[in-house]
Amino acid sequence: MARSIGRRAIVVGAGIGGLAAAKALASSFETVTVLERDALPSAPIARSGTPQARQIHVLLRGGLDALGELFPDFETELERAGAVRVRVGSQSLLELPGFDPFPRRDLGFDYLSMTRPLLEFTARRAVQRQSNIVLDQHCRVTRFLEAPGKDAVAGVRYERGNASHELAADLVVDASSRGALTLDFLDRVGLPKPEETDIGIDLRYATATFEIPPGDPPDWRAVLHRPSVDNCRGGLLVPVEKNCWQVNLTALHGEPVPESVAEFVAFAKTLRRQTIHDAIAGARPVGPIYRFAFPRSLRRHFAALERFPDRLLPLGDAICRFNPAFGQGMSVAAQEAVALRRLVEARTSNADPLSGIARPFFAAVQDFLAAPWATAEGDFVYEKTRGLRPNDFKERQSFNSALLRLAAEDAAVHRMMSEVTHLARPSSALHDPEIIDRVTAQSCKTDRQSPTAFGAAGK
Repeated sequence: MARSIGRRAIVVGAGIGGLAAAKALASSFETVTVLERDALPSAPIARSGTPQARQIHVLLRGGLDALGELFPDFETELERAGAVRVRVGSQSLLELPGFDPFPRRDLGFDYLSMTRPLLEFTARRAVQRQSNIVLDQHCRVTRFLEAPGKDAVAGVRYERGNASHELAADLVVDASSRGALTLDFLDRVGLPKPEETDIGIDLRYATATFEIPPGDPPDWRAVLHRPSVDNCRGGLLVPVEKNCWQVNLTALHGEPVPESVAEFVAFAKTLRRQTIHDAIAGARPVGPIYRFAFPRSLRRHFAALERFPDRLLPLGDAICRFNPAFGQGMSVAAQEAVALRRLVEARTSNADPLSGIARPFFAAVQDFLAAPWATAEGDFVYEKTRGLRPNDFKERQSFNSALLRLAAEDAAVHRMMSEVTHLARPSSALHDPEIIDRVTAQSCKTDRQSPTAFGAAGK
């Protein structure tokens, strides 16, 4: 166990990012207090204060590995609770424009599929087994408290019922999703807020649950259908606990999504391929349709700030929010929590381990943001997407198009690309000189075969 560097750390928010952060800090503080405004159920059911919890949430392989590093035997616990193991490449059907479907092959690794309530419940139980973590519900944090010099956070103010309380802390982690508390604190102490980059997509999505029909199962366990430029509708079908499919249908740029089961099945029929529609058309629905809206991907450039308060760290969505259709948010938050633990434990011998911790933390998480943010920038392929398109966007799209064609032909490249997609390898792996040479050769071959295909990929 690492040496204790403080009496109390406070984590705001008991989502996956907050729970992971609490466990990451538990070996370095006498007490870690998690403050959550919501009621935390004693069973794997959706929380009333988080309506998006009823939507599909995917835990990628990289996120599962991160949580496994923090919580020993976490993967085993999830499977015992009902999570379903899916083999990447062979048991998941990927429908991409131009590859309907993408070649299927065993890529050598799995992920677990489950509902977000089951994932959170399992993580909460693991946190509650840690004797020095206090999980307090019905606590709405309203303000971060300034240290006397206004150069650090000294604690939090929160409301429970009709009473207001203050709690001192040596470190505060803002895992409250929106990051409003951190931005408010910067305003009050006269420090600049980070610049923001946003990508407006006006995504709307709906999730429904269906019983998996009896009889001969399909030759896949999960289906991912990516939208095309001409049809901005997508879909995801994954197996979850209790022998069910959870199905998510998406539409970009404000297009409405279905409200009833009949509309949901009809919407699925409008996708390029009928795989998801045919699976659910005769299946029995479980519960209502749940809808949600996501206006924009957002990245706050904390790493570029010259000054940042001591003893405060935002984490997860407070730093970066990605298009949820790609299922990256929880995994990135878990990886950031692992980076936090390593950073804190590496500084225990410092005279003041928490002084100036923000800058190395922001630097450490950039690698986790690179691949998901590049994926979010891919939404600029749609004409109605708002925001500043990267100058090299066309070149990137051309590279990605050639990379996909190479991966379709080469199992090793397919595996590497999938590991990057699952955040199990850094995106820099795809820019290895050997890979670049092969992608370039693939591009040249395609150009000779079809002079217009390459340009279309970059639009």
